[in-house]
Amino acid sequence: MKKTISDPLLRSIKAPEGGRLEISDDVRPGLRIRISSAGRRVWMFEKRIKGGVKRKHTLGTYPELSIKAARALALELELEATRGIDRIAEAEKEAERQAQAELSATSVQRVLEAFDALHLANLRTGKEVRQSLSVALAPYLGHDIASLNRKTLQGIVDAKAATGAKVQANRVKAYLSKFTKFAWQRGYIENHIGVGLEKACKEVSRDRVLTVAEVHEVWDATFKLSDIAGAIVRLLILTAQRKNEIARLTWDEVSADQSWIELRGRRTKNGKAHITHLSGPAMKEIEARRGISDSPFLFTTTGTAPFSGFSSLKRQLNEHLRDDFEHWTFHDLRTAFATEMASRGELEAVVDRILNHAASGSAPSAVARVYNRSQHLPERKRILDSWAAVVTGPRPVGSTKVIPFKAGAA
Repeated sequence: MKKTISDPLLRSIKAPEGGRLEISDDVRPGLRIRISSAGRRVWMFEKRIKGGVKRKHTLGTYPELSIKAARALALELELEATRGIDRIAEAEKEAERQAQAELSATSVQRVLEAFDALHLANLRTGKEVRQSLSVALAPYLGHDIASLNRKTLQGIVDAKAATGAKVQANRVKAYLSKFTKFAWQRGYIENHIGVGLEKACKEVSRDRVLTVAEVHEVWDATFKLSDIAGAIVRLLILTAQRKNEIARLTWDEVSADQSWIELRGRRTKNGKAHITHLSGPAMKEIEARRGISDSPFLFTTTGTAPFSGFSSLKRQLNEHLRDDFEHWTFHDLRTAFATEMASRGELEAVVDRILNHAASGSAPSAVARVYNRSQHLPERKRILDSWAAVVTGPRPVGSTKVIPFKAGAA
């Protein structure tokens, strides 16, 4: 239908019961209005581009776009078409340019996600590394990764060191170096900007060794903590295992029949499955947790996640130790056990097996891995029973200076 489109005409036309109705304007050729069954009125304009294709444009809806405005816009498009200007083609080109720009301007966030998926997801400590990087790079996550430089990275390390956490700053430095190497190797950045970052400090191995008397002090202080906190520390002392291996214990890792803990490789620091004998006092601590909740975790404050509040636990524990008690860490409990047992003539190789220290040399065979997991079990049981007797037995008067146990890597 072709008519001179006017407001009275559009007001008088009823919406079709089905389909749509189109009216072409005889004032501006190519301009028409489309009326749907829902009553919606849409302006359309169609014109062939000089030397090219015919293009159809949607201009807007009536009455929001008036008849006069629709004709003016149609005239503008007609003049462009006669000059060979194709708005649709130009819009498509611009969209393509923007898409290419977005691909080339890869954000730090996107590269970090790729690093997580391709590398960190395969590591036992991957979640911790991802969290550390997310915090360290937080101000830059939305930036193009090409905007990062060595000065920025060194500034992140230095800022962390300025808080006093110099060892943690060293960890951040290592994580940033690995991340930027990943980005460089995959072409996200032109240079490996993480090379040559300076450490916050030179780390030296600690030679702090808790004496038996000091272990007794810590043991006694645990009974002044909450039930869950006290039990965790006492089990750390009795088993000489790493704090997260004990704090994240699940019931299916405990064998009451065998009186031991059996951890799969994914749960240990060195990735090797490990069996730890439970002495009488250790078994008593574990049985005291049975039936407290339906959680799979022995130690949990939420019922759904394992205990993780070691910083707060340590502060609370220190409040119950004497004021001049020398600085110590939970790792020192392992060293105290190893030093005391070695001083009693126990074989360092067996003590190392209890601590699940990483063995040196080439990777063991499948048979060797099974053997190592259960190697020296009778001796390990005897030593841990002896250690439990030392911890829970009579308190000696005074203490003597001991030489730190050095076998194996913690």
